[in-house]
Parts: sequence; C-alpha cells; structure tokens
Amino acid sequence: MAKKTAGSQRSGSTPATVALRAMGIAFSERSYAHDPAVTDFGGEAARALGVAPERVFKTLHADVDGALAVAIVPVSGTLDLKALAAALGGKRAAMADPAMAERRTGYVVGGMSPLGQRSRLRTVLDASAMAHATVLVSGGRRGLDLELRPDDLLQATSSVLAEIGRVG
Repeated sequence: MAKKTAGSQRSGSTPATVALRAMGIAFSERSYAHDPAVTDFGGEAARALGVAPERVFKTLHADVDGALAVAIVPVSGTLDLKALAAALGGKRAAMADPAMAERRTGYVVGGMSPLGQRSRLRTVLDASAMAHATVLVSGGRRGLDLELRPDDLLQATSSVLAEIGRVG
C-alpha cells in the first residue's frame, strides 16, 4: 500500500485525507461509483471494491451518557451499544441523531469518516479490526474509502480498542 503524496493523483482531498497526510500515515484511496438509490453505504463499498465486508468498517455515532461518541465497526455486523458504553466508562448508549452527527462531524450520512471530524470525539474501534492487515473506512464522502493498517487507524483516531461489534 503506497502512501499518497502531494504530487500523486487523488480523487480529491477531504478532511480525512488531509488529516492522514498531516500525521504522515500511509493509506490508499479506494473510489467507486456510489448509487444514490443505495442506503447500505458500507455494503455498497464492500461489493463495489471487492473487499470482504469484515474488512470494511462503518462509522457510527452514539450518545453515551449525554456525550457524542464514535464507534467504528465492520459493515458485516451491528454495534453493541452496551459494549460501547462500557468501553467508554459510561452507563448508557443510544444511536445519535444523524442530523446532529452531520453538524458535529462536517460529514454527511454515508460519507462519515472517523478521521478529520470537526470535533474530536471519543472513539472506539472494534477489536476485530486487528485481525486484518488493512481495513477500509469512509474517506469523507460517499464513494470514497480509505485503506490503512488498523494500528494506524487506532493512532489517527485516538481510539479505544474494544469488542463493540456483533456479528450480523
């Protein structure tokens, strides 16, 4: 996996790609044609890119004891809200309002990256990511995923590593 540099061809910068470049973290941009009729954004990315759904991670936002938090879990499963709350030392978690998540992150639903968000939010990465040499996350817009090492994703997002995903 080659690191993208300022002189290389890119599909366009996003706050996520800018953040990774600023941190010196190697990644690959993986673009695909997003179908506006599709709402299973992560599943669409896995199919379009020919990647196992266990390696494609979705970025979800939850309210944990009154504070917005980020959960990064495989698109092949679901988020365990109790496990997310526990990983952050909280008591309760509920899915966040998508409009609020859009305002706080600067991204739209289906293109929310865990990287380069407007506000630094507490983040938890599902431990299953560590079983893969690389994983894919949204690059900050629909039709763009970023492939990087799980250790680099953990570092770039200042994540807590925990088992927060459930096999779907």
